[in-house]
This record gives sequence, structure tokens and C-alpha cells, in this order.
Amino acid sequence: MTAEAAIDGANHLLLIDASPFIFRSFFALPEMTSPDGAPVHAVYGFGRFLLGLDGALPASHAAVAFDGSLTTSFRNDLFPAYKAQRELPPADLEAQLDACFQLAEALGFVALIDDRYEADDLLATIHERLRAWSPPGDDALRQTVVTTDKDLAQLVDGRTTWRDPKKDAGLDVDGVIEAFGVRPSQIADYLALVGDRVDNIPGVPGIGAKTAAALLGAYDDLEALLANPEGVASLGVRGAKKLPAKLADHAEQAHLSKQLATVAVVAPLALDVPEDDAEALYASLARRDPDADALRALTGRLGLEGLASRALGDDA
Repeated sequence: MTAEAAIDGANHLLLIDASPFIFRSFFALPEMTSPDGAPVHAVYGFGRFLLGLDGALPASHAAVAFDGSLTTSFRNDLFPAYKAQRELPPADLEAQLDACFQLAEALGFVALIDDRYEADDLLATIHERLRAWSPPGDDALRQTVVTTDKDLAQLVDGRTTWRDPKKDAGLDVDGVIEAFGVRPSQIADYLALVGDRVDNIPGVPGIGAKTAAALLGAYDDLEALLANPEGVASLGVRGAKKLPAKLADHAEQAHLSKQLATVAVVAPLALDVPEDDAEALYASLARRDPDADALRALTGRLGLEGLASRALGDDA
């Protein structure tokens, strides 16, 4: 189910996962170089993506979260093999990440990054602190998670949608259920069972998407399922007789997989606001006008002056 975009930007917060859109730009666009010969096509594509959000998803507030490392996080302390199967990102891509961060800030977005917590965790922490809060007035705060990563569907609730604006694909609560067969609150439980090859989360061998959805349709979460694995034999799912032993044998691995798949909501945000002050946090995420001087200096150095012209509404 496709979630509709907000009609206007009032009381609307975008939680933007930067990395997938930087990667998409790097691999989709022809190579471009700055005057000194450095690659800049990922920066260019990412800048166009950010500038296009005002039309696709108008919002009064926004945060753009970056991964401090594209391959490691605190999850490697729990499971050293987390993301270990991934090839290292191309050097030409890594060389553009700092400029992408600077560009987001120059365009008036709040940009966040941490060495141990992933972008998902930074966004989840903001979402959690604002989940039950709304600005004064009649309109509830709406949050949109802007990403290509379906794992972040676990943040979807009655006031939060998931959206990839480039593909005009969105998920609300019903959409998550339709796509995965489980509720948003069960996404981590689902991944604990099926695993995630992209992040090298092991899951439970032999349990696929349909079986996981059936199991979580009968049990609220992984913990309830593993507390009574014998009960699944009567569910009528494929291979039901073998499931109790399979779940019992891999219970520890399933618990670990859920830890790896669950977004953290305690990430440091590096914002000068008290952790328990939702109103101050929201205010700190207000969209700002572009910093004309910083934007022109950055795009001039990169040879991407057209981005500044578009953002500032001039022909300079």
C-alpha cells in the first residue's frame, strides 16, 4: 500500500537516511569531477535529491542522518561478522561523503553523524523522543522516514510513514502488514527469524518470509515464540513438525539477530537540547534557509555551482 505524501509541510518532520541516496547517486550517475579532478557525481545527485524534497515531501522540520562508518557500528561488538561480508565501498564514493554532509548543512538541514551508531539509530532516537509529542494546536506531528531501507519500517506507526520519494513508494501501517505480513512493531522479530543477507544477520536457518509471518501472526514477538516453541507444531505451516526443534536449537542466534535488527533509540544526537525536552528537540530540527556563503563556497570548490543557483533561486 502506498502512503500518500503530506499535502503541506506544517508539523511534518522528515527523518532522512542519507547513505542509500548517496549510493544511488554514485552508481546511477555518470562520473563528474571537480575542477581539481576529484569525483563529485554522488554529491551532485545527493544535492538534487535534497532539493527535490520540498516538492515531493514538503516539511517544516528535517534531520539528515549519515553513517560514520559504512561497514561497522556498535553491533560489531555483539556480532563481529555484522556487515563483514560487504565489499568495502569504492574509494571514490568515500571521498565524497564529507562533502555530502557539508552540503546538507549548507542547504539548511540538520545533519547528524556518529562513529558507533548508524544513521538508522540516530533517526530512531529522534522518532522515539517525539513519538508521543505534538506541537501546540490541533494538528498532530507527522513523521516521514525517508529511505530505501525496509528495516526502518519498524518505525512506522499511526503518525509515521516510510517513503522512498525517488520511486514514489510509501508504507503506512497497513502497507507494512501487506508487504511483510507482520506489524511494524514486529519487523525486528521478523528479521530475527528470516535474517538479513545485506547486513549479515543470521536469523534461523530454514525459516523464510511466509513461515516467519505465520509464526508472528500467532505470537506477539520472538520472546513469546521461543518461550513456547512446541506450540508451533499445531499452526499448520509448512514443516511445522520440525520447527520446535529448529527454534530451540537456534534460540540464542535468534535473540542475537533481533538485537542486531532492532534500531537503537539511545544514540547521541550531538544537539544542544535536553534529552527529555521534546519541544526543544523539535525546534532544533526546524528547516533553515540555505547558508548562501557556505553553499556558494562549497559548490564553487566542487564545480557544482548549479546546485547553489537552484537552492538560492538565482543565476549566480
